[in-house]
Amino acid sequence: MLPGSAGIGGEPRAPVRKAGWIGYVGVCRRPRTDRPPGRIDSDVVSLSIGIVGLPNVGKSTLFNALTKNDALAANYPFATIEPNVGVVGVPDARLGALAEMFGSAKVLPATVDFVDIAGIVRGASTGEGLGNKFLANIRESDAICQVIRAFEDADVTHVDGDVEPSRDIETINTELILADLQTLEKALPRLEKDAKRNAKDKDAQELLRAAGQAQDILDSGRSLYAAESVDTDRLRELSLLTVKPFIYVFNLDSGDLDNEALRAKLQELVAPAEAIFLDAKIEAELAELDEEEAQELLESMGQQEAGLAQLARVGFATLGLQTYLTAGPKEARAWTIRKGATAPEAAGVIHTDFQRGFIKAEVVSYDDLVAAGDMQAARAAGKVRMEGKDYVMADGDVVEFRFNV
Repeated sequence: MLPGSAGIGGEPRAPVRKAGWIGYVGVCRRPRTDRPPGRIDSDVVSLSIGIVGLPNVGKSTLFNALTKNDALAANYPFATIEPNVGVVGVPDARLGALAEMFGSAKVLPATVDFVDIAGIVRGASTGEGLGNKFLANIRESDAICQVIRAFEDADVTHVDGDVEPSRDIETINTELILADLQTLEKALPRLEKDAKRNAKDKDAQELLRAAGQAQDILDSGRSLYAAESVDTDRLRELSLLTVKPFIYVFNLDSGDLDNEALRAKLQELVAPAEAIFLDAKIEAELAELDEEEAQELLESMGQQEAGLAQLARVGFATLGLQTYLTAGPKEARAWTIRKGATAPEAAGVIHTDFQRGFIKAEVVSYDDLVAAGDMQAARAAGKVRMEGKDYVMADGDVVEFRFNV
């Protein structure tokens, strides 16, 4: 058995049989060495958000800004045919403070996968346009970010002729609902047969009941995500689209970013879902500037924060994720876990050996650590605790794991 620890202080400090490998959810990968200079070095999060919208709403422009990528962005329906995937760092000021405290050589934020998916049109649920490809790509996403056009530009055609956010939202929601109804119509005969054949199988009965309830909700024109009367967990095997959480991004003219009346009106269209307001062209400009220049541009427009920074954070939370932090001379890092994860599960994100051989976790909250000034002072103040296998991680825990492998 090889004892060791990892977390505060950086890399594992005792011999580990698989030293030099970084494990994520049971998969071992060598650290990435192929990233271009200046890019944040961060591995891929397993959950993704699909960016959807009607053609020419600024969806690919937004994606380019998110990832500083060169996905095809053109004033032409279906310019995005194959989904483009980008890994986006989640802004986290805590990492900078930890890097300064521990003298960390680099900062590694948590990340979110964004997928740029082909534009949808009315009739997509029956295969119109690129509907079948669109729906297949959405099924693979864990949440949906709908980009809605709220800007006027005579040079950028709207697929329906004029700009009307409420109609565009309804178009996409309707297509998703129709697609789910088709899925249920195909599945129900099989589920009824299974339930009849296995009359004592509680799971089969509950699945049939949930599918029937879902069909009633969809028939009324409502999506399943906000419905409280149906057990959506039981419907997981059907890969329904409207059970996924939604984020709405309104692409505004830059002059409307501080129009509170307009923002309130648009927010009302999608409440209680999250709404983010930005100008995709401005976001693309910001992505090309250094941090100081970008902040100057934002302040000149009366904005405190880039819309994309907000989108990354909201997307991360929408996926039901949170972070814990580690720091040392090599790196200050935010590790991604699901909300409710225990200390051993969190340790397993660094390496499966850490979960398998988990002994305990030395934990201090970020706020307590910063208030104390350093780990030694935090220990002296009684703010550092030893937690066992049943400890549920809190967002912002700064952790060192003790393990035997």
